[in-house]
Amino acid sequence: MLEEMSIRNYALIDSINLSFRSGFNVLTGETGAGKSIIVGSLSFLMGAKAEPDVIRSGCEEASVSAVISVNKNNIDVKEWLSARDIECEEDSNSVFTVIVRRNIKTTGRGSIYIQNVPVTRQDLTEFMSLLFDLHGQHNHESLLRKESHRRYLDHFAGIENEVNEFSKVFLELTEKRKTMEASLKSEKEREERLELLQYAVDEIDKAQIQAGEIRELENEVQKLSDFEKLAGLIRTASGSFFDGEQSILTLTRRVKNSLDSAAAVDSSLGDINRRVENLYYEAEDIAGDFRAYRDNLTYDPGRLEDVNERLTLLYKLRKKYAGKLEQTQTGSEEEAISAYKLNAQAEIEALSSAEENREKLKAQISSLEKSIIAKAQGLREKRNAAASKLSKTITEIMQHLGMPNARFQVKITTRGQEGSTSFGPYGTEDIEFLISANTGEALKELAKIASGGELSRVMLAIKTALLKDDNKTEETGGTETSLQVQTLVFDEIDTGIGGEVALKVGEYLAKIGKFKQIFCVTHLASIAVRADNHFKVEKRTEGGRTYTGIGPLSSDGRRKEIARMLAGDCGSAALAHADELISKYGSG
Repeated sequence: MLEEMSIRNYALIDSINLSFRSGFNVLTGETGAGKSIIVGSLSFLMGAKAEPDVIRSGCEEASVSAVISVNKNNIDVKEWLSARDIECEEDSNSVFTVIVRRNIKTTGRGSIYIQNVPVTRQDLTEFMSLLFDLHGQHNHESLLRKESHRRYLDHFAGIENEVNEFSKVFLELTEKRKTMEASLKSEKEREERLELLQYAVDEIDKAQIQAGEIRELENEVQKLSDFEKLAGLIRTASGSFFDGEQSILTLTRRVKNSLDSAAAVDSSLGDINRRVENLYYEAEDIAGDFRAYRDNLTYDPGRLEDVNERLTLLYKLRKKYAGKLEQTQTGSEEEAISAYKLNAQAEIEALSSAEENREKLKAQISSLEKSIIAKAQGLREKRNAAASKLSKTITEIMQHLGMPNARFQVKITTRGQEGSTSFGPYGTEDIEFLISANTGEALKELAKIASGGELSRVMLAIKTALLKDDNKTEETGGTETSLQVQTLVFDEIDTGIGGEVALKVGEYLAKIGKFKQIFCVTHLASIAVRADNHFKVEKRTEGGRTYTGIGPLSSDGRRKEIARMLAGDCGSAALAHADELISKYGSG
């Protein structure tokens, strides 16, 4: 449940801190007051894509944060947090608190935190979808996507765990069938492959490749190829360093001897003398190493030929084998070649024992096929039963919501061609929701409903039906399911409706509010009057700037707002009408 929300520098909002309660919450206000900004900021916090233009003019960044209380039985949320090492402290015996923060800067960059742990926008979207469900006139994606219909039906049927088990068996069977297909290559192909692999292993073994060898040989080739130049440079350096009366070493020795004598006369030269002495001994040490290098510097034309020949072999092996590993993560080219050899040896072993493995694989596949057929049959029976019940339930709700001639159907189609069944990762059925809104109209896809008002009511009917089992869960303190969110947000669900229909919509929203936290942006007094908590969104101008604000209404403030929504003013007639509605339909 959304407990608190803070919004900073978002659109026309300067700074807002809000506290919310459970039940049915409505947001009302004049057209253009900024109700959509409130919903937009919540959508931003739920992971919606955002551009820097949402930042209030003149500010560097916008931020939205929320304090959310979560039922301790919400296993999906707890597992999601645990998988990312995000810890939360339990506030009581029944809930724990999660703090979510998101900001965006004028550069387009931003940051997202769950508790104090940074997460990606994809992570945020995934996490918040476990807690919030936002619906607007143009935001019914979860209900319009056919791939979601199977999940909704399975939730209603209570078979999510069985579907997950089926998926595991399906994936295992798929992998084993792929392995069998590979093993059923012709014997000739198998022998040719074995011969090719064995040749590669022998060729690599014969080369006796050493780690780092290619780089060392390339350096040696460069040295041998430029030997004359190198030798000349060494001769010049030797003459300057230690050969002759004017060499560095000879001059350093003279300086050292002179300073030894001078330091005996003036002790203040002691420090300089020690430094020169260290310089001399260091030069002498370097000279020794340099002489050894010079004396061992020889040119062997045969060695250059041998190195080039070895490099040619290694280059050939590198081209043949190192490049064939698609995802090599080794540290050198030599290791990549060796890795190819290890893979080849493993494949040789697998191919050599292919017949024995094939028989074991056949038995495993046979067992998995029997298991998946039985599981698919069980899912099919439960889905068919649930589809009939869900169709009837949603049809009845729609009729109560002012669509007396509406029909809703959960269509189940068996996959595959005539006489054969095709298995998918979730069973053998394709699920689709169909509707006929008026008498004489054929059943159509939800996405093809023309009226926004009809679509809103269908969505509300489906939500109400799917909440049926959730309500029992809340009443009995049972374990929550993957589709059970705690907070539902309806943005302008009243589009295209009014009169008695609006009263029915308000009644259903209030009904859901008994078990869920509901937020609803509405223009209709007949819906707002049902609310447990009423917030008003207002726009004001101060100092040449425009601000959007929101706050809870007192009893009198609510009375005046209902009057305004009814008549556009707070005249005596409008107030009397508001009092009548509050008395008749208000939550008290």
